[in-house]
Amino acid sequence: MTASVLRSARLLKMTGVEVLVAVSIAVGVVGVVVPLLPGALLVWLAIVVWGITVGTATGWAVVAVATAVIAAGQVVKYTIPGRRLRADGVPNRSLVVGALVALVGFFVVPVVGMFIGFVLGVYASEVQRVGTRAAWPSTKAALRAVGVSTLLELTSTLLAAAVWIVGVTIT
Repeated sequence: MTASVLRSARLLKMTGVEVLVAVSIAVGVVGVVVPLLPGALLVWLAIVVWGITVGTATGWAVVAVATAVIAAGQVVKYTIPGRRLRADGVPNRSLVVGALVALVGFFVVPVVGMFIGFVLGVYASEVQRVGTRAAWPSTKAALRAVGVSTLLELTSTLLAAAVWIVGVTIT
C-alpha cells in the first residue's frame, strides 16, 4: 500500500476524541468568521485536549506548534491592522471609541454587532473630530482593518488545524 492510502485509512479510523476535537476545531474556525464563540481559543483548547489524550511526544509537539501559531496570530491580528490605521491617520481616540461601541454592539446585535459597532464608533468619533466628509476615509480604513484582522486570525487557526491534521495522521 502507498503512504497516502495508509494515511487515508488512518483518518477513517479516528477515535471518538479525535472526532470531537475535529468538530470543535471546525466550530472554532467558524467562530473566527462569525464571532459568536472565541474561535482561536476553541481551536487551541481542542488541540490541547487531543495532545493530553494522546500523551505522546508527537502529540505535545503538535500542541506546541499550534500554540505558537495561534499566539502569533493573536499578536499579528492586532499589530498589523493597528499600524495600518495609524498610518492612515486614524487617531487612538477614534479606535478606543470604536472598541467601546463594538463592545456594546456585541451584546445589542448578535453575531455582527461587534463589527458594526467598531465601524460606527470610529465613524462617530471621526465625524466629531473632522466633520462628515473627512470621516469617511477613516471609516473605510477601519473596515479594512476589521477584514485584515479577521483574515489574519482565520489564517492562524487554519494553520493550527493543519498542524493537528498532520499530527493525527502521523500518530
